[in-house]
Amino acid sequence: MNDSFLILRLIGLALLLAADAATAQGPQSTAPAAATAPAAAARPTARPVDRIVAVVNDEVVTANELRTRARLAEVQLRRQKIQPPSAEVLERQVLERMIVDRAQLQLARETGVRVDDATVNATLGRIAESNGLSVQTLRQRLETDGVSFTQFRDDIRQDIILNRLREREVDSRIQISDSELENFIAAQAGVAADSEEVNLAQILLRVPENSAGDRIDSTRKRADELMQQIKTGADFARVAASFSNAPEALQGGELGWRNLDRLPTLFIDAIKGLKSGDVSPIIRSPNGFHILKVLGRRNGVEGKLATGPVQQTHARHILLRVSDLSPEPEVKRRLEEMKTRVDAGQIEFGTLARLHSLDPSGSRGGDLGWLYAGDTVPEFEKTMNALKVNEISVPVQSPFGWHLIQVLERRTEQASTDRGRLQARQALRDRKADEAYQDWMRQLRDKTYVEYRDI
Repeated sequence: MNDSFLILRLIGLALLLAADAATAQGPQSTAPAAATAPAAAARPTARPVDRIVAVVNDEVVTANELRTRARLAEVQLRRQKIQPPSAEVLERQVLERMIVDRAQLQLARETGVRVDDATVNATLGRIAESNGLSVQTLRQRLETDGVSFTQFRDDIRQDIILNRLREREVDSRIQISDSELENFIAAQAGVAADSEEVNLAQILLRVPENSAGDRIDSTRKRADELMQQIKTGADFARVAASFSNAPEALQGGELGWRNLDRLPTLFIDAIKGLKSGDVSPIIRSPNGFHILKVLGRRNGVEGKLATGPVQQTHARHILLRVSDLSPEPEVKRRLEEMKTRVDAGQIEFGTLARLHSLDPSGSRGGDLGWLYAGDTVPEFEKTMNALKVNEISVPVQSPFGWHLIQVLERRTEQASTDRGRLQARQALRDRKADEAYQDWMRQLRDKTYVEYRDI
């Protein structure tokens, strides 16, 4: 699983939710505590009774669960500067998301997908570390702000389970034949190092498999209505949050920056010639009807299939991690001390790596071998690229911890044919996996028994 995604979605939203809850409470009363005590004592009887809003197979979704998730979704939309839809519309969208998630979790449980406490703890550690905190400090901060740490752990566990389920049910079943690979490489023959990337948003109105003609016609009519709203000035992101059936609906429909080779051919054809801000015509796919908006276009820094000269860097590093016993200031101090000793010639970098580095490369003196662009996380690569040969960096943080980096050599060579084919295969796999996941989600939702109760 992508840890940066967890960091943004979980800790960011959790802290924002806490802040939102604090704001919603309004200014604290200045009345004496004794004066408010009788009223406080009488309030417990006014607590709302929970109720069922939906049945998903043999499980229920309660109104309290829905309200909590809807408030989280509202905070997320406001964080992205997207005006949330009405409370009723937002709850309907969130309920659909919860139904799909619940169906996936049920399938995971039935088929033996499990995540142990050690995995959750390791992910928690990386989230805390990436925010400059220990796990204990993270827990204290969340609970002080009114966010349940137990729920936070459960959300992490659920995300890991859903990711593993996708890997097993979808990603592992993607097959790339030699003929598909050759055709893909031939189609990409002209791709240069500045190949284009696009940031798209989509509205998807899903059509269940084997739908009758009148269901397809009514969905198409709704797509026409939404298109008319957008043409007359409605905010695309708000329309997506209100009506889209896609997983990213509550992010305003934004798919994020992608190389063209990661998009379905249907999408590529639809946005051909469109500028930033333009909206595509309505597109029909096996999943339903799509409306696309081009949020941005840019040149890729590196072409995935570039076959010209490429730079490689031979580097090594020392990795330390923040923990309760080694808080961040102590970790940085230790790395700065190591750098000073190596620069002064008192000890060799590789020796320190073997003694102290927490990365598996430590046994090799921290040696990472020859690295291509994109082989490491952005924070590491940016620092590494700025170093001269034999120079040692200052301590730098990445999602994995804190590093000292030393560049040993650099070289420029022609990218190998094998590496080019490997990149092509991965690009084609990414494209097929995205399409397959959408199709799998639609089929799972179609066969899930859902009974709605009054919201």
